[in-house]
Amino acid sequence: MFQLKWLWENLKGYRAVYVAALCMTVICQSMYIITPHYSQRIIDEYINGENAAENLANNSRGLIVLVLTMVGFTLLRTCITYTSNICYEKASQGIIYKVRNYLFMNVQRQDRDFFDKNRTGDLMTRISGDLDMIRHSVAWIIKSILECLVLYTASVIFFFSIDALMAVCMISLTPVIFGITMSLKKVVGPKYVTLRDKLSAMNTGAEENISGNRVIRAFAREDYEREKFDEQNRDYSSANKDASLTWLRYFPYIEITAQSLSVVQLLAGGLFVISGRITIGEYTAFSGLIWTMTNPMRMLGNIVNDLQRFMASVNKIIEIYYARPLIVDRSDAVDIPGKMKGEIEFKNVSFSYNGRNDVLKNISFSVKPGETVAIMGPTGSGKTTLVNLISRMYEATSGEVCVDGVNVHMLKLSQLRKNIGMASQDVLLFSDTIDGNIAFGRSDMPEEEVVNYASLAAADDFIRKTSDGYNTIIGERGVGLSGGQKQRIALARALAVRPSVLILDDTTSAVDMETEKYIQKSLKSLDFTCTTLIIAQRISSAKDADKIIILRDGRIEDIGTHEELISREGYYKEVYELQI
Repeated sequence: MFQLKWLWENLKGYRAVYVAALCMTVICQSMYIITPHYSQRIIDEYINGENAAENLANNSRGLIVLVLTMVGFTLLRTCITYTSNICYEKASQGIIYKVRNYLFMNVQRQDRDFFDKNRTGDLMTRISGDLDMIRHSVAWIIKSILECLVLYTASVIFFFSIDALMAVCMISLTPVIFGITMSLKKVVGPKYVTLRDKLSAMNTGAEENISGNRVIRAFAREDYEREKFDEQNRDYSSANKDASLTWLRYFPYIEITAQSLSVVQLLAGGLFVISGRITIGEYTAFSGLIWTMTNPMRMLGNIVNDLQRFMASVNKIIEIYYARPLIVDRSDAVDIPGKMKGEIEFKNVSFSYNGRNDVLKNISFSVKPGETVAIMGPTGSGKTTLVNLISRMYEATSGEVCVDGVNVHMLKLSQLRKNIGMASQDVLLFSDTIDGNIAFGRSDMPEEEVVNYASLAAADDFIRKTSDGYNTIIGERGVGLSGGQKQRIALARALAVRPSVLILDDTTSAVDMETEKYIQKSLKSLDFTCTTLIIAQRISSAKDADKIIILRDGRIEDIGTHEELISREGYYKEVYELQI
């Protein structure tokens, strides 16, 4: 089975511990037949046998040895069980630690397209709840299966060593239990897949609700969201009940069949004792081991139940585990370890999402190192998509995007992206200090440099007015800061990596005109060469650029300077007249 093979592969480093635990389980379960064996001898030799009185009088030491042996094996079995449980726990915790780290790193490597298709709540469910089910399977399910198999097998062998006909009577109900269990497996499996999907939907809804709590309050939609979550919670609860009740519907049949074994033992065993086929001691051995037959039968239903839950979870984890990004380094990628010059060229570039309608069509332009280029156009014209092609967040469908004369396909992703600083309108700040957010790209940055880049982004003044200055903890996603403040911190963060290419995606849309003018002046006086691409809606953000590109419907409609574009009819002149 592929899922078990995957488990074994990920147990690397813990295999010896896990195999030792399995071996201890086999030994421990096999030892359960020792106590009934010695009980049989005590009864037949010292209590009810023909020579019981004589043996008790002449060989009482033998009775003491048998009792002490039983006690000794019980203590030994307890020690082995304790040690094996420690090994199971160590192996199970080790595998989820290892897999969780791998999943997190693998998710980080994925393309934008991966996150477009997978919801955050679903990914969180896989990394948390589904992984805990993996731990449960390693520490309990596999262990329980082995316990049941060994205990049942050892008991059957022991029974046949005493009396074959009695043994056949004892195992007669096994096919019935097996048939009921297989029927349960077919029915309950799909229900746990549904249950897993309902849990994912509920977690996604909760995550979106918490992240968007400001919007919900602003529109007074608390009641609507409460009803929406209640419906998701109800769906999950119903699916949970459905799966549980399915198991409970089969439970009486399993329990009755298992308990019927006691009736078989009483009737068959009693008749065989009366007829002299077996002794009282042998009957006692059968009686003492009857639980080793009934318990595996009862456990089989629980095991199948948990095994189906495990299958539903592990399949979801494997989807992410083996997910591979399409945008990766080529084996013949060019190695450019130093700082790039920042020359950019688009050669007949087209792009479409999932092979559908083109978002960009035959885009061609070039930017020299150190130039500032503004990109303007109506909403949905492809401005953000265009700049994302430079850092290979998406791959061009056709044509070439070149940086320093090299097709970005031939550049190593880490080297390319380390030379690009990006600040977007939709700012994401981490739950960290302001200092930590600005120095995110260079964690070893001295404090004076952090202050310098904050000053260039017109952020130093308001940062110093916060409660702890640069050590102020920012709330999740920048809660507590205005839109303009968040944008300026994001700009400082982009500048702090001293990029060869600086991409500003409507970064100053939430700042006042005076602050925007100060930022533009700062960008012109940087102490390092930087090619700047500005996506703008304001004329004030674009008019001083060396070149302005107008996009409309995914095509370049016009290119020119501010003076050239206002001198002819078109989108730029229309926007200019509206804003002026």
